[in-house]
Amino acid sequence: MSKPPAPPIWTLPPPPPRQRSLGRDEIVAAAIALADEVGAEALTMKAVAAWLGPYSPMSLYRYVHSKEGLIDLMLDAVTAEVPVPAVVGRDWRGDLADLAFETRRMLVRHPWYAPLMHTRPPSGPNMMFRLEFMLTVLTAQGAALNDAMTYAALIDRHILGSGMQENEEARFDQRHGLDDAATMTAAMAQVRDLAAAGGRFPLLARWLTRPAGPSADERFALGLEFLLDGIAVRLPGSARR
Repeated sequence: MSKPPAPPIWTLPPPPPRQRSLGRDEIVAAAIALADEVGAEALTMKAVAAWLGPYSPMSLYRYVHSKEGLIDLMLDAVTAEVPVPAVVGRDWRGDLADLAFETRRMLVRHPWYAPLMHTRPPSGPNMMFRLEFMLTVLTAQGAALNDAMTYAALIDRHILGSGMQENEEARFDQRHGLDDAATMTAAMAQVRDLAAAGGRFPLLARWLTRPAGPSADERFALGLEFLLDGIAVRLPGSARR
């Protein structure tokens, strides 16, 4: 029988009073710093305790309940780095685009966020505040609440999915030395030769001869623009509906 997921930490009793220099804030800050340096895979209670100093993993559980509780706190803490306006502006597309780009910048600072985001319910206060803003922007344009939730989820999937893919590509390049321009050029030449063999893929072979295209940031912006265009068409009163 599978183990039920740990409840969100926001539903559990608050932490006990601080002892010496150890408290919930210090534990969360240490876990974030550790994950920033070594990634989500190396995030363990033992590693966080060692990062903090002379503490045992059990001393951390008193403040965060479980590793899942710590992840809840980490996700919500870095979500707070994304500036969210107190009120919506007059340009709904600009509001959502600004939020998307600010979230993307946060993901660059914390690459572990995207893969861990899918492991826990988005129930933290900062995460809810961000989502509430997106829903307010969309419903103010006449979108039904269910539709607004769908549109917000699609935007976040674009943000998180792009972040995860770019992070994995960067790690792959580093592992195989492809972050070196000469090595990458040689690898691309091998793929081009495979594509050109037999003449079955002439367009792909031609592109691989002189590969060019937008940067990762430009591709992200283009994908976001496609999403916002699609949402605009579906909003009530759209002339192109």
